Amino acid sequence: MVSWRWLTSFCRGGIFPKAFKKSSRCPSLFWGCCYHRTQGSFLNPEIRAFLEENTEVTSHGHLTPEIRLRLLTPCCRFWKEKTDLWPFSDPFWAIYWPGGQALSRYLLDNPAIVRRKTVLDIGSGCGATAIAAVMSGASQVLASDIDPIAGMAMVLNCELNNLNPFPITTKNIIDTEVDNWDLIILGDMFYDQQLADSLHHWLRKCSQTHGTHVLIGDPGRPQFLDHSIQSKLHKVAEYPLLESTRQENNGLTATVVWHYQP
Repeated sequence: MVSWRWLTSFCRGGIFPKAFKKSSRCPSLFWGCCYHRTQGSFLNPEIRAFLEENTEVTSHGHLTPEIRLRLLTPCCRFWKEKTDLWPFSDPFWAIYWPGGQALSRYLLDNPAIVRRKTVLDIGSGCGATAIAAVMSGASQVLASDIDPIAGMAMVLNCELNNLNPFPITTKNIIDTEVDNWDLIILGDMFYDQQLADSLHHWLRKCSQTHGTHVLIGDPGRPQFLDHSIQSKLHKVAEYPLLESTRQENNGLTATVVWHYQP
């Protein structure tokens, strides 16, 4: 039986398929970019209930115990359930990936990096790194993830941490004109060669056009280590992964934050 445990098996190999599924439980339109004013009051109540029922609230087993998150864990039904029964797109947002852990830890330990800064978080997933940016004093945060369910999960995670939900966009903004952000952060995004090429080109343009600083979190996936972007990176922090994260990520032992300097 194929279950959602397979999600973590792709951390080392770097294959992250995006098999979007249609379901009557999932409205066809969510938001392109929504500036939330109330804590989750706009969320579809059925989807909220489904996410709350099928995720576990946890703050242990990862590098940022200050942040509570709804994640897919071995305690959850769908950890062992058939994947076909999951009504939405593959829940990559429900795993706290090592690169995101590194970025979040780094921002919490070094709040001056984001204090009074505008921050764009690419591939936000569960929203932990965006939450860390808010906790560290960022003046504005925009979280970007193409999965609308990830956006809803981020709202729930903001609630868990007593934060007003930050703006979330589900538009693919890579290769588009981007606003003048002080800092762009992205974790675990270099898992595909074509995407890595697009990211490198886009990040270089953002940096050269606006002087935007870029921080990248990655545990050392082959697509990242073998990419030409390596010549533009400076390591700023490295963290040993906790044992539970190592087991979930095929034995990876550490995760790194890189400063991109084109």
